[in-house]
Amino acid sequence: MFHVKQGATRVSASTDFDVVVIGGGHAGCEAAASAWRVGARTALVTPDPSKIGEMSCNPAIGGLAKGQIVREIDALDGLMGRAIDLSGIQFRILNASKGAAVHGPRAQADRRLYRVAVQRLIRDMENLEVIAGEVVDFRASRDGFDIIRAHGAPLWARSVVLTTGTFLNGLMHVGHRQVSGGRVGEGASIGLSATLRRLGLRLGRFKTGTPPRLDGGTIDWDGLEIQPGDDPPAPFSYLTDRVSVPQTVCHITRTTPAVHAIIAKNIEKSAMYSGSIQGRGPRYCPSVEDKIIRFPERASHQIFLEPEGLGDPVVYPNGISTSLPAEIQNEFVRAIPGLERVRILRPGYAVEYDHVDPRELEPTLGVKSCPGLFLAGQINGTTGYEEAAGQGLVAGVNAALRCVGKRTFILDRTQSLIGVMIDDLTLKGVSEPYRMFTSRAEYRLSLRADNADQRLTPIGLDYGLIGPERATVFAHRREALRYWKVALLDQALPPAALREKGLSVKDDGRMRSAYDVLGRYDIERAVFSALWPRLTACPHWAWEQLRIESQYQSYVDRQAGDIASFQKAESLILPEDLDYGRISELSTEIREIMTAHRPRSIGSASRLQGVTPAAVGALIAHARRRQANRADSHE
Repeated sequence: MFHVKQGATRVSASTDFDVVVIGGGHAGCEAAASAWRVGARTALVTPDPSKIGEMSCNPAIGGLAKGQIVREIDALDGLMGRAIDLSGIQFRILNASKGAAVHGPRAQADRRLYRVAVQRLIRDMENLEVIAGEVVDFRASRDGFDIIRAHGAPLWARSVVLTTGTFLNGLMHVGHRQVSGGRVGEGASIGLSATLRRLGLRLGRFKTGTPPRLDGGTIDWDGLEIQPGDDPPAPFSYLTDRVSVPQTVCHITRTTPAVHAIIAKNIEKSAMYSGSIQGRGPRYCPSVEDKIIRFPERASHQIFLEPEGLGDPVVYPNGISTSLPAEIQNEFVRAIPGLERVRILRPGYAVEYDHVDPRELEPTLGVKSCPGLFLAGQINGTTGYEEAAGQGLVAGVNAALRCVGKRTFILDRTQSLIGVMIDDLTLKGVSEPYRMFTSRAEYRLSLRADNADQRLTPIGLDYGLIGPERATVFAHRREALRYWKVALLDQALPPAALREKGLSVKDDGRMRSAYDVLGRYDIERAVFSALWPRLTACPHWAWEQLRIESQYQSYVDRQAGDIASFQKAESLILPEDLDYGRISELSTEIREIMTAHRPRSIGSASRLQGVTPAAVGALIAHARRRQANRADSHE
C-alpha cells in the first residue's frame, strides 16, 4: 500500500508543499498526479488512503462522451485510462454502428482491481506524498494556505485543490432515514462547507443516488439476456498493447408493470418524493421512482446486471437507483424477472450534498475571489467519474503552474470535450448535475475518441505534463500515421480498376487515392490489400485511424473556418474590471448579463444565453476602441 504520513511539525518539509489536493476520489487522484507531473511538490490528503480510487457508484468507466473524456485524460498522461485497462472485465464500444464521432468506449470494472491499479499508479510517483487525515478548514496565509486537519499538525501549500465529491455537507437518505455522510460508512465534510461559505462562494444543493447491491448467487440467470463484450477488447490507454484481465459478460432484465405498481403505491415513502430531499438530481440518470413518474406510458425500463468483480458475488443493477425504504426495495426488486429470490446485500440510497456555483471559477478552475484555490469534480456541480477526473487534471496542472508563475493551462472548445465541459460550467453555471454529451460540442467531428492523442499530447508536451514513456509512444504513433498517410495519398487507381473490385465508383476517369477510397467506401481490408499490395504492411491501428480521418476529412475541412472564427473571438479578451454600464450601445438586460457573468473574452460573451449578435458587435467595437486608445497613449 502507501507510505502514509501522519504529520509532524509545521517546519518539517513534510508539511510544506507547492500543491495540496484534498480528497482521494477520481478528481483528486488526477489533480495530484498532474500537479506532480508538472514538477510541483504535491500532497494528496484523504481520510482513508485505502479508499483512494474507490468507485462510489457504478463499477464502470466511460460511455457516450465519457469515453472520449477518458481518452483525453490518457492523452494528457492521466491515470484513468491505464487504471481501467488494468481492471476492466468487459469492454464495449457504444454506438459502434454509428459514426466514429459518437463512439463511446466503455468498460465494466472489477471494483477492487480498479482501486488497486489507481493506488499503484500513485505509489509509483516518487515523492508524491499521501497523507491520512480529514481537512476541516483552510485559511489564506502569507502567499499560500494554512490547511487545518482534525488531527495532526497543519499543512501549508501555495495552491490547494479541493475535490470533495458528494461529501460536502453530505446527507444520505433511505426512505425517511437520514445519515450524515457522502458514502456508506464514511462521514460528511461539514467544516469545508462552512469554509466555502466564509469565503463568500455561492453554494447550491444537488442529489445523486445509487441502486441496491445484489447477491449474484441468488439471481436466476437462466432466461436473462446475455450482453457480451467486444472481442478483442479495445483498451482505453494509448500505452496499453492489449487487455490481459479475464473478460466476462453482463446480463439484462427489465422492470414490469408490477414493479411500477409497487413503487407508485409507495412513492410518498421515497426520500425524493416525501420532501426530505431539496437538492435536484441528474436528469439523465434518474432514479427508478423518477422513471415511473416521468414516463408513465412506459411498460418497462431496462436494467443491466453488472458484476462488481471477477469472483465477486456482488451485482450492481444499473437502472434502479432508489431512495425508497429498504423493505419496499426488497419488494419491488423481487418483482423483476430473474430476481424473484434475490438477496439484497445493501439497500440503495440517495445522497444530497453541497456544490459551488461553477461561475465562481476561472477556466483554470481557480476560484476568482481566492487566488490559489482550485475546485474539481462534483463540488463544481457535475456528475460522473470521468467528468470529475477531467476537471481534476486541469485543476492540478494549473495549481502547479501557479507555483512557478508560468502560463495557465486552458483547453478550449475546439480542442477537447474537457474544454467544452469547463467552458459550459464556468460560463453558464448549472441548474442540475452536469453530464457531458457529444451534442454539447460544436466541433465534435474533430473531438473523437480515436484521435485524442493527436489533439492533446502535443499540448501536454508543451506544458511538461507528459512522461518519457508516453512521449516515446506518441512520437512513434505520430510518425507512423504521417508515413502511412503519405503512402495512402501516393497510391491511386482509375475508376475502372475500383469497379472491378465491386466498388460503386462513378466512371468519370478521375483517379482515386487509397486515402480517399479508405474513407469514402465500405471496403474490407482484404479487398483493399488486393488493390494496393504495397500498403498491406500498414498496422491495423493506423489503417483504422486513417480510415476514420479520411471519412471525416471533408467535414473537418469545412469546419476549419468556424474554428478560426472561434479562436479569433477567444483572443479578444475583455478586462476583468470592465464597466459594462458605460457601454451605451448595450441594453440594460445585456449589461446585467455581462456584469453577472464577467466573460473573459468576446467568444465567451457570445455564448451567454440572451446575448444578441448586436451586443457582440458592440463589445467588439468597444474592445477595438480600447486597444486603439491604449496604443495612442503609448506613442
